[in-house]
Amino acid sequence: MTETAIKPGGISIHAVDVAHGVPAANLSVLLIRCDPDKTEIARGQCAESGYFSHPVSDGVGVTRGLYEITFGVGVYYRTNGIVLPEPAFVEDAVFRFGIDRISEHFHIPFKFTPWGFSLFRGGA
Repeated sequence: MTETAIKPGGISIHAVDVAHGVPAANLSVLLIRCDPDKTEIARGQCAESGYFSHPVSDGVGVTRGLYEITFGVGVYYRTNGIVLPEPAFVEDAVFRFGIDRISEHFHIPFKFTPWGFSLFRGGA
């Protein structure tokens, strides 16, 4: 079966501000496929639930390759009235990951504070 005949499983994202114990509503997300050409796949903000609601979650635009997600952590905290040092310790959190089997779903939980973050492939 060719890759074009396989339905992509999608990429879902759930962001939580663990410093304040809340879903990261309005956190900016940019998802780029890095190869074979650099292409923006998704851009937007997380919903009130912290989930990134975008067709990419259902596989739209997902192919085999290397991806990069950028989360706007510094802007998120400043917008929410949190004073950060200038420059902030974490301005943007960038995560690169690969997708080999496009039929699988890739859930990316993002847990963060102004001082660090955790990203991994979760189950969703």
